[in-house]
Amino acid sequence: MGRNLKSRNRMLAGISFAVATAMAGAAFAAVPLYEVFCQVTGYGGATQIASNLPSQTLDRTIMIRFNADVDRKLPWVVNPVQDSINVKVGENRLAFYRAKNLSQKPITGTAAFNVTPAKAGLYFSKIDCFCFTEQKLKAGAIVDMPVSFFVDPEIAKDPNLTDVTTITLSYSFFQSENDVDRTAQIRKAPSYTDG
Repeated sequence: MGRNLKSRNRMLAGISFAVATAMAGAAFAAVPLYEVFCQVTGYGGATQIASNLPSQTLDRTIMIRFNADVDRKLPWVVNPVQDSINVKVGENRLAFYRAKNLSQKPITGTAAFNVTPAKAGLYFSKIDCFCFTEQKLKAGAIVDMPVSFFVDPEIAKDPNLTDVTTITLSYSFFQSENDVDRTAQIRKAPSYTDG
């Protein structure tokens, strides 16, 4: 009876360990998998990245509005250069966001983005965007950051998007994690001038 109980306990411990390991692995993979899911489906307003322009332009026109928000920890001011533009579906357009570093030191920022309505994300494609890489602004620098985009003609085939006449492209700017780490290291560096 004692051996049978020990065997069951070992098996239960093994199963518990396997389940805990699987849960930890699933939790670790959840964020990257969610990001891939959003990019593939446009869920949550995630936009697409395109390497080619569409082969056709439709007569349907959609107003694209532009928005920018800046995290309070990032000493930048960012605004769209244009409030909105009208684009034909399939037409490649270029828009700009202007950023100014208000601090007395170089700061590296990054941008998260989405579109509303969220259901349009699957059809909003970027060819090139400042948001694909981190942006470093020198102290007091002002820069115009471009985004090249189009609305995919496939939107015309989706009956759930016939009501979409306006799409808002929004960016949220944050200080780069790498920049935050460097700033913390500089602040924590020992001072040798104190004697």
